[in-house]
Amino acid sequence: MGSSDFVCWCISISLLLALMSAQAGYARKITHRQDMEESSMAVHNMDPSVNIYFKINDLNIGKTIPVYLPSKNLSASPHLLSREEANSIPFSSKNLPQLLDFFSFSKDSTQAKAMEYTLKQCELEPIKGETRFCATSLESMLDFARSVFGLDSGLKVLTTTFLKKPTSVNFLQNYTVLDMPKQISASRMVACHTLPYPYAVFYCHSQKSENRLFQVSLGTENGDRVEASAVCHMYTSQWDIDHVSFRVLKIKPRSSPVCHFFPPDNLVWVPLPA
Repeated sequence: MGSSDFVCWCISISLLLALMSAQAGYARKITHRQDMEESSMAVHNMDPSVNIYFKINDLNIGKTIPVYLPSKNLSASPHLLSREEANSIPFSSKNLPQLLDFFSFSKDSTQAKAMEYTLKQCELEPIKGETRFCATSLESMLDFARSVFGLDSGLKVLTTTFLKKPTSVNFLQNYTVLDMPKQISASRMVACHTLPYPYAVFYCHSQKSENRLFQVSLGTENGDRVEASAVCHMYTSQWDIDHVSFRVLKIKPRSSPVCHFFPPDNLVWVPLPA
């Protein structure tokens, strides 16, 4: 992975924080202040990456929603290692100095700060009702999904996909719902978000609270087409009252469902029907 690609991952942490805190329900003690400061800054400075949220009644044909969807070249992004390769490299904040030497990053670099952030996120305890895991290999990701759904479960993965190369370099665009959104029937889901690291690391987690998963066909005036995965969190009563989504949507905190789109580099696992 090139250093320029890694820097791009580091810049996207504010978007990741929004997604992770939305799924988790409320900020954990260790990252609460950082999350709230970055969320507040994102809204105050009109950070376009917070435009992933929408209301459940927006899921109607013809509805136009401002959405931030980065069209990252996924083929150029770091790939998951094999289990054998991943297990051969320490993955712990206590080993950070050795890891920085291994990847040739200085301790004061942006890359070092991003690695420290990822390692600490992966070492946090799950909140009540949450099952979580940081996957460093495809095998470990599949094992985690099956531990949630059942060891004999078949798995289906959902993503957000651009149907053709985007014509606009602006990641924030007005997208119109083109067809009736398709609700995915699944009792539970496992959402996996990319974390900034020299190789692919996914923060995967599942919540026991009710969520509704959708596939949504979106289009722009300039012809861009996206098949987007989205989730609606039906109960937000336990979320932090300062969660960025409440301010983006201009709704009373904890009062109603909050929905968001998944970026193209996220994975959403659901069990196949028995």
